[in-house]
Amino acid sequence: MPSTQFDLDFDDTVAVITGASGALGSAAVDRFRDAGATVCAVDVVAPDADDSLLEPDERTHFYEADLTDEDDVAGLVDRIVDDHGRIDHLLNVAGTWRGGDHVEETALEEFELLLSVNLKTAFLASKHALPHLQETEGSIVSVSARSSLEGGEGDGPYRITKAGIRLLTETIAAENRGTVRANCVMPSVIDTPMNREMMSDADHDSWVEPHEIADVMAVLCSDATRVTSGAAVPVYGEA
Repeated sequence: MPSTQFDLDFDDTVAVITGASGALGSAAVDRFRDAGATVCAVDVVAPDADDSLLEPDERTHFYEADLTDEDDVAGLVDRIVDDHGRIDHLLNVAGTWRGGDHVEETALEEFELLLSVNLKTAFLASKHALPHLQETEGSIVSVSARSSLEGGEGDGPYRITKAGIRLLTETIAAENRGTVRANCVMPSVIDTPMNREMMSDADHDSWVEPHEIADVMAVLCSDATRVTSGAAVPVYGEA
Protein backbone atom coordinates (compact mmCIF):
# COMPACT_ATOMS: atom_id res chain seq x y z
CA MET A 1 0.00 0.00 0.00
CA PRO A 2 1.27 3.53 -0.73
CA SER A 3 2.41 5.78 2.08
CA THR A 4 0.11 8.64 3.09
CA GLN A 5 1.57 9.54 6.48
CA PHE A 6 3.19 12.86 5.55
CA ASP A 7 3.89 15.13 2.60
CA LEU A 8 7.22 15.81 0.94
CA ASP A 9 7.83 18.13 -1.98
CA PHE A 10 10.21 16.86 -4.65
CA ASP A 11 8.76 18.95 -7.47
CA ASP A 12 11.31 19.85 -10.16
CA THR A 13 13.78 17.24 -8.94
CA VAL A 14 15.08 14.12 -10.68
CA ALA A 15 15.49 10.90 -8.67
CA VAL A 16 17.47 7.93 -9.97
CA ILE A 17 16.41 4.67 -8.31
CA THR A 18 18.27 1.42 -8.96
CA GLY A 19 16.75 -1.99 -8.41
CA ALA A 20 13.46 -0.34 -9.35
CA SER A 21 11.67 -3.50 -10.42
CA GLY A 22 11.99 -5.14 -7.00
CA ALA A 23 9.83 -4.75 -3.92
CA LEU A 24 11.81 -2.01 -2.18
CA GLY A 25 12.88 -0.27 -5.38
CA SER A 26 9.33 -0.07 -6.74
CA ALA A 27 8.11 1.25 -3.37
CA ALA A 28 10.76 3.97 -3.55
CA VAL A 29 9.64 4.81 -7.09
CA ASP A 30 6.06 5.21 -5.85
CA ARG A 31 7.14 7.38 -2.89
CA PHE A 32 9.28 9.79 -4.89
CA ARG A 33 6.75 9.96 -7.72
CA ASP A 34 3.97 10.74 -5.23
CA ALA A 35 6.14 13.56 -3.87
CA GLY A 36 6.43 15.12 -7.31
CA ALA A 37 9.83 13.92 -8.51
CA THR A 38 10.64 12.84 -12.02
CA VAL A 39 11.77 9.26 -11.43
CA CYS A 40 14.38 7.43 -13.48
CA ALA A 41 13.80 3.77 -12.64
CA VAL A 42 16.82 1.57 -13.36
CA ASP A 43 16.95 -2.23 -13.45
CA VAL A 44 18.00 -5.20 -15.57
CA VAL A 45 14.43 -6.49 -15.16
CA ALA A 46 12.00 -4.72 -17.49
CA PRO A 47 8.62 -3.53 -16.14
CA ASP A 48 6.73 -6.08 -18.27
CA ALA A 49 8.67 -9.04 -16.84
CA ASP A 50 6.73 -11.53 -14.75
CA ASP A 51 8.79 -10.84 -11.62
CA SER A 52 8.72 -7.04 -11.90
CA LEU A 53 6.73 -5.00 -9.38
CA LEU A 54 7.37 -1.68 -11.14
CA GLU A 55 4.37 0.17 -12.56
CA PRO A 56 5.61 3.12 -14.64
CA ASP A 57 3.50 6.15 -15.50
CA GLU A 58 4.12 9.43 -17.32
CA ARG A 59 6.54 10.60 -14.59
CA THR A 60 8.46 7.32 -14.42
CA HIS A 61 11.11 6.71 -17.05
CA PHE A 62 12.55 3.20 -17.20
CA TYR A 63 16.21 2.67 -18.06
CA GLU A 64 17.60 -0.82 -18.53
CA ALA A 65 21.24 -1.07 -17.49
CA ASP A 66 23.79 -3.49 -16.10
CA LEU A 67 25.03 -1.61 -13.04
CA THR A 68 28.00 -3.97 -12.64
CA ASP A 69 29.44 -2.70 -15.95
CA GLU A 70 31.13 0.71 -15.73
CA ASP A 71 30.61 1.59 -19.39
CA ASP A 72 26.92 0.79 -19.03
CA VAL A 73 26.66 2.95 -15.89
CA ALA A 74 28.49 5.87 -17.50
CA GLY A 75 26.18 5.68 -20.50
CA LEU A 76 23.13 5.44 -18.25
CA VAL A 77 24.03 8.60 -16.34
CA ASP A 78 24.75 10.45 -19.59
CA ARG A 79 21.34 9.44 -20.98
CA ILE A 80 19.53 10.52 -17.83
CA VAL A 81 21.22 13.92 -17.80
CA ASP A 82 20.59 14.35 -21.54
CA ASP A 83 16.91 13.47 -21.02
CA HIS A 84 16.21 15.41 -17.83
CA GLY A 85 19.03 17.93 -17.40
CA ARG A 86 20.00 17.08 -13.82
CA ILE A 87 20.17 14.50 -11.02
CA ASP A 88 19.05 15.46 -7.51
CA HIS A 89 18.71 12.11 -5.73
CA LEU A 90 20.35 8.72 -6.16
CA LEU A 91 18.87 5.72 -4.38
CA ASN A 92 21.12 2.65 -4.49
CA VAL A 93 18.57 -0.10 -3.94
CA ALA A 94 19.88 -2.78 -6.31
CA GLY A 95 21.03 -5.83 -4.39
CA THR A 96 20.51 -9.49 -3.63
CA TRP A 97 20.93 -12.02 -0.82
CA ARG A 98 22.71 -15.35 -0.65
CA GLY A 99 23.54 -17.34 2.44
CA GLY A 100 23.72 -20.71 4.08
CA ASP A 101 27.39 -21.67 3.77
CA HIS A 102 30.41 -21.14 5.99
CA VAL A 103 33.35 -19.28 4.46
CA GLU A 104 35.34 -22.43 3.66
CA GLU A 105 32.32 -23.84 1.84
CA THR A 106 31.38 -20.67 -0.05
CA ALA A 107 32.02 -20.74 -3.78
CA LEU A 108 34.05 -17.85 -5.16
CA GLU A 109 31.31 -17.25 -7.72
CA GLU A 110 28.80 -16.63 -4.92
CA PHE A 111 31.10 -14.17 -3.16
CA GLU A 112 31.80 -12.34 -6.41
CA LEU A 113 28.09 -12.19 -7.23
CA LEU A 114 27.29 -10.52 -3.91
CA LEU A 115 30.25 -8.18 -4.21
CA SER A 116 29.15 -7.13 -7.69
CA VAL A 117 25.40 -6.82 -7.17
CA ASN A 118 25.42 -5.33 -3.66
CA LEU A 119 28.55 -3.15 -3.55
CA LYS A 120 29.94 -2.62 -7.03
CA THR A 121 26.59 -1.35 -8.33
CA ALA A 122 26.36 1.26 -5.57
CA PHE A 123 29.98 2.30 -6.09
CA LEU A 124 29.63 2.74 -9.85
CA ALA A 125 26.26 4.49 -9.69
CA SER A 126 27.57 6.87 -7.03
CA LYS A 127 30.85 7.47 -8.88
CA HIS A 128 29.16 8.55 -12.10
CA ALA A 129 26.23 10.40 -10.53
CA LEU A 130 28.36 12.40 -8.08
CA PRO A 131 29.53 15.14 -10.51
CA HIS A 132 25.87 15.89 -11.27
CA LEU A 133 24.79 15.62 -7.64
CA GLN A 134 27.54 18.07 -6.71
CA GLU A 135 26.01 20.57 -9.14
CA THR A 136 22.55 20.24 -7.57
CA GLU A 137 23.78 19.74 -3.98
CA GLY A 138 21.83 16.52 -4.04
CA SER A 139 21.68 13.37 -1.95
CA ILE A 140 22.44 9.66 -2.02
CA VAL A 141 20.66 7.00 0.00
CA SER A 142 21.90 3.42 -0.19
CA VAL A 143 20.64 0.18 1.32
CA SER A 144 22.86 -1.53 3.87
CA ALA A 145 21.55 -4.13 6.35
CA ARG A 146 21.21 -4.67 10.07
CA SER A 147 23.30 -7.82 9.73
CA SER A 148 26.23 -5.73 8.46
CA LEU A 149 26.87 -4.53 12.02
CA GLU A 150 28.48 -7.80 13.06
CA GLY A 151 29.75 -11.08 11.77
CA GLY A 152 27.41 -14.03 11.68
CA GLU A 153 27.15 -17.66 10.75
CA GLY A 154 26.37 -18.70 7.20
CA ASP A 155 25.93 -15.42 5.30
CA GLY A 156 29.31 -13.78 5.69
CA PRO A 157 29.71 -12.52 2.12
CA TYR A 158 26.33 -10.77 2.28
CA ARG A 159 27.21 -9.09 5.59
CA ILE A 160 30.61 -8.05 4.21
CA THR A 161 29.13 -6.37 1.14
CA LYS A 162 26.47 -4.56 3.18
CA ALA A 163 29.15 -3.35 5.63
CA GLY A 164 30.91 -2.03 2.53
CA ILE A 165 27.80 0.02 1.75
CA ARG A 166 28.06 1.71 5.15
CA LEU A 167 31.73 2.54 4.60
CA LEU A 168 31.03 3.76 1.07
CA THR A 169 28.31 6.01 2.51
CA GLU A 170 30.61 7.43 5.18
CA THR A 171 33.36 8.00 2.61
CA ILE A 172 31.12 9.88 0.18
CA ALA A 173 29.75 11.97 3.05
CA ALA A 174 33.26 12.88 4.21
CA GLU A 175 34.43 13.73 0.71
CA ASN A 176 31.39 15.90 -0.06
CA ARG A 177 30.74 17.89 3.11
CA GLY A 178 28.58 20.89 2.28
CA THR A 179 27.57 19.57 -1.15
CA VAL A 180 26.24 16.02 -1.50
CA ARG A 181 24.66 14.29 1.49
CA ALA A 182 25.08 10.52 1.69
CA ASN A 183 23.20 8.24 4.08
CA CYS A 184 22.09 4.62 4.18
CA VAL A 185 19.28 2.60 5.71
CA MET A 186 19.65 -0.72 7.49
CA PRO A 187 16.67 -3.07 7.13
CA SER A 188 16.33 -6.36 8.92
CA VAL A 189 13.68 -8.50 7.18
CA ILE A 190 11.59 -6.74 4.56
CA ASP A 191 8.09 -8.03 3.89
CA THR A 192 8.48 -9.05 0.26
CA PRO A 193 6.92 -11.88 -1.77
CA MET A 194 10.35 -13.54 -2.06
CA ASN A 195 11.01 -13.40 1.70
CA ARG A 196 7.56 -14.79 2.46
CA GLU A 197 8.25 -17.67 0.10
CA MET A 198 11.71 -18.34 1.56
CA MET A 199 10.57 -17.99 5.21
CA SER A 200 6.98 -19.15 5.10
CA ASP A 201 6.92 -20.16 8.79
CA ALA A 202 8.32 -16.87 10.12
CA ASP A 203 6.37 -14.19 12.00
CA HIS A 204 5.52 -11.93 9.07
CA ASP A 205 3.74 -9.44 11.34
CA SER A 206 7.11 -8.27 12.69
CA TRP A 207 8.55 -7.56 9.24
CA VAL A 208 8.85 -4.06 7.81
CA GLU A 209 6.91 -3.22 4.66
CA PRO A 210 8.80 -1.77 1.69
CA HIS A 211 6.79 1.47 1.67
CA GLU A 212 7.79 2.14 5.29
CA ILE A 213 11.47 1.98 4.36
CA ALA A 214 10.81 4.09 1.26
CA ASP A 215 9.37 6.77 3.58
CA VAL A 216 12.64 6.92 5.51
CA MET A 217 14.67 7.07 2.30
CA ALA A 218 12.55 9.97 1.09
CA VAL A 219 13.01 11.86 4.35
CA LEU A 220 16.78 11.37 4.08
CA CYS A 221 16.65 13.06 0.68
CA SER A 222 14.49 15.93 1.93
CA ASP A 223 15.29 19.28 3.52
CA ALA A 224 14.07 17.82 6.83
CA THR A 225 17.46 16.08 7.13
CA ARG A 226 19.69 18.68 5.49
CA VAL A 227 22.10 18.47 8.47
CA THR A 228 22.33 14.67 8.29
CA SER A 229 25.07 12.97 6.27
CA GLY A 230 27.12 9.83 6.82
CA ALA A 231 24.36 8.18 8.86
CA ALA A 232 23.31 4.51 8.92
CA VAL A 233 19.66 4.60 9.89
CA PRO A 234 17.97 1.53 11.41
CA VAL A 235 14.69 0.55 9.75
CA TYR A 236 14.15 -2.65 11.71
CA GLY A 237 10.63 -2.10 12.99
CA GLU A 238 9.94 -5.07 15.25
CA ALA A 239 11.92 -7.53 13.16
